[in-house]
Amino acid sequence: MVDDGEFGGTGDGPVTEPAVVHETQADEAIVSRISLVEDQPLADRAPAFAQLVDELRAHLEGTDGEARRSGA
Repeated sequence: MVDDGEFGGTGDGPVTEPAVVHETQADEAIVSRISLVEDQPLADRAPAFAQLVDELRAHLEGTDGEARRSGA
């Protein structure tokens, strides 16, 4: 039998890395948020997308975004 690294040695099924699980959950969360924004009336979408972009930028920069908004 060939062990291709996809299954653990215990026979419990696929082994999933914690980082992969977190990334998948994050992907699902962002897709869900985008879907919610797209369901809004057209006039409300731009501000909602801007808020989402600000949140993502703050997350990527490792801040909560407050320092940038306050002008510091």
